[in-house]
Amino acid sequence: MSKISILQNNIPDNLDAILLTSDISRRYITGFNYTDGYVVVSRNMVYLLADFRFIEAAKAYETGEVQVIMMKGKYFEQLTRLFAEINAKNIGYEDTMLTCSEFERLRSGLNELNLCPIGALLDDQREIKGNDEIEKITAAQRIAEKGFCHMLDFIKPDMTEKEVALELEFFMRKNGAEASAFDIIAVSGSASSMPHGVPRDVKLEKGFLTLDFGAVVDGYLSDMTRTIVLGKADEEMKSIYNTVLEAQLRAIEFISAGKTGEECDKVARDIIENAGFRDCFGHGLGHGVGMYIHESPRLSPAGKKVLRPGHVVTVEPGIYIAGKYGVRIEDMVVVTENGNVNLTLADKSLIEL
Repeated sequence: MSKISILQNNIPDNLDAILLTSDISRRYITGFNYTDGYVVVSRNMVYLLADFRFIEAAKAYETGEVQVIMMKGKYFEQLTRLFAEINAKNIGYEDTMLTCSEFERLRSGLNELNLCPIGALLDDQREIKGNDEIEKITAAQRIAEKGFCHMLDFIKPDMTEKEVALELEFFMRKNGAEASAFDIIAVSGSASSMPHGVPRDVKLEKGFLTLDFGAVVDGYLSDMTRTIVLGKADEEMKSIYNTVLEAQLRAIEFISAGKTGEECDKVARDIIENAGFRDCFGHGLGHGVGMYIHESPRLSPAGKKVLRPGHVVTVEPGIYIAGKYGVRIEDMVVVTENGNVNLTLADKSLIEL
């Protein structure tokens, strides 16, 4: 069943149509990536509204399910006429995607219609990935892995963290990524103790270097983290790295449909805490990935949602010792009935450069 059919079948009984306003939602439903316009989803048809700047490209996405309409004149008046033509008075809107001012503008412009929030309706649908979506995420992951291999040969002692991040992004885009999935994390030495540290304009410090990055292919994202050593690892560093690796491997073995995010998180957290690092793993084990880099479900102590086949989640335990260093290792897996499939093939052994 197509994404359109699934959404049409899930339109609540009290609604006649749904108005999509966010860039990602419009792309998710129609496949067309554009930054200004609307998509209207009725029970029988999808209407892609775009202005003159996008209309020629939009026509390529017209199908038996999607009708393309050129926007001109006053957009809200055109939307109101379209809703009248399809006899839609009760309209669902993306309340989780709008600012207060955007909603007020929408309410004022469509004042003849009854606007109703759809909450997590589309978020819930996006959680479960189809085969085509998993293929795109996998393609994005392969590009990221090529980037990691490239960096192992490219990194030099006189480089800065910013230069590492920039080279990694350049390589991924040169090799097929439409963008970086998020701002790349490249932090070394004492800065590696910050899980979401920002690359600095300073030369790489000896010790751990954490690289957290991903690529985008056709709107779908990948996410991986590898921590390597610049120089030689001492026994404590090896012990910490191996503890994180064990926590990750055991969690991956455990993850399958029917488990909760909380249960998955506990497997890794218990290993880290039993090794003496109780206060050094301050984030959740993982999160969903798709067209957003952080989606539901969450693998964390608060993760009550039950995993289902088709969920794509990260598995990224870490140990962070403030002011000293940190280690994180992250893979992405697809949840299946009897376990999972790891989409990440990059080496996880302790690498010393």
